Amino acid sequence: MTNFIKEDFLLENKFSQELYHNYSSKLPIIDYHNHLSPPDIAYDKVFKNITECWLNGDHYKWRAMRTLGVNEKFITGNASDKEKFKHWAKTVPYTMRNPLYHWTHLELMRYFDINELLNANSAEKIYREASEKLNTKDFSTRNLLIKANAEVVCTTEDPTDSLAYHDKIAKSDFSVKVGFAFRPDKAILISNDGFNDYMDKLGESANICIESYNDLCDALKSRIQYFDERGCKLSDHGLNQIHFEEFTQNEINNIFEKKRNNKAITEQEALKFQTAIMLYLAENYHEFGWIQQYHLGVLRNNNSRMLRELGPDTGWDSIGDYPQAEKLSKFLNALDNKDKLTKTILYNINPSDNEVLATMIGNFNDGSIKGKVQFGSGWWFLDQKDGMEKQLNALSNMSLISCFIGMLTDSRSFLSFPRHEYFRRIVCNLFGKEIEKGELPNDMEWIGKIVSDISYYNVKEYFDL
Repeated sequence: MTNFIKEDFLLENKFSQELYHNYSSKLPIIDYHNHLSPPDIAYDKVFKNITECWLNGDHYKWRAMRTLGVNEKFITGNASDKEKFKHWAKTVPYTMRNPLYHWTHLELMRYFDINELLNANSAEKIYREASEKLNTKDFSTRNLLIKANAEVVCTTEDPTDSLAYHDKIAKSDFSVKVGFAFRPDKAILISNDGFNDYMDKLGESANICIESYNDLCDALKSRIQYFDERGCKLSDHGLNQIHFEEFTQNEINNIFEKKRNNKAITEQEALKFQTAIMLYLAENYHEFGWIQQYHLGVLRNNNSRMLRELGPDTGWDSIGDYPQAEKLSKFLNALDNKDKLTKTILYNINPSDNEVLATMIGNFNDGSIKGKVQFGSGWWFLDQKDGMEKQLNALSNMSLISCFIGMLTDSRSFLSFPRHEYFRRIVCNLFGKEIEKGELPNDMEWIGKIVSDISYYNVKEYFDL
């Protein structure tokens, strides 16, 4: 059976089709948040087969396979790559109405010109065809990004990273700009196991012995400076929520000293510390002219048994129901009151927070620049058709969708970039349906401009690219 994905996939009428094909589809991609491997780009890796490129590290696929009853041996275990692929292929027909079904077939089409549906019967043939192509230089990591029409991609890096791979990429003739974000969460979560070990590692990277809170601040600023000198203009935080507690500087000094001396700290002390260090970091982001991102609401590492066996980021996280509004407001307000609120992107994992964030951004969009504070695109569990439409509708109803900076992959896979196409089709269909119903004027030039801006031009302007 040939692929069901046709030229006008997800485009329900002639207006949607015109918007997508004439105003969105051909624009380059600026993927400003992902988890691609810098060494793979630096050394222009050639994958040995499609399993290595497509299934390794993809916890979306892993969760689906586990749900179907696939043994872990064929997911993250010691089965052969071909066996793992065949078990994924058997799973795919059961993923209907999950975004994995659409993404799988879009990716096979766009990268490999494979139009067959992936299933148990087609697995052998598709594995062979895709792997033969991937095992050539034409399908190296850099060429995959070029095939995707990527203009900019931005990885996520720890403050202790030397950025050596990014330096190597920057010195090469690679046409795609590879940026990076500064993600210092390990320096914020003081209650986590390993915090003191991380302080030692951070101190080594900054050439500072971290004994006091002031030392920590100096080390973080040193690393921000180091990242900035190499072109970084973006930070990222992945937190269950932003906390905001009143504190004194003396309290923070004492809390940090207790922790460094391996003494127990209370939950309230941890929240005060997090408040202080988050404010310090955000003020530095403003000083350096960076953009800050906050990914909020994930309930992580729910299955402690599997966490022990496989480690974090292997498919055991879910949507949390943390309260977001009040403390987030206080945090942003504290920065704004000091005129130290930089460009900010807020993401939620819980769809019940859509309207919370869509209205929160209006509190701090002060007219200084267009779309200074952004409600970020549907993320993780929400980067599917229903989640995207809900995010787009909340943003439209509560703010200006015309200022939206659009989609990102948040992915570890070099084959994930058709998610931008998926998003663009959904955006164009949303506008096209309302033109057809008479809810929007049939002004294709103007609405086409809005669609183009959401697809590409807004994010290009926002990041000063």
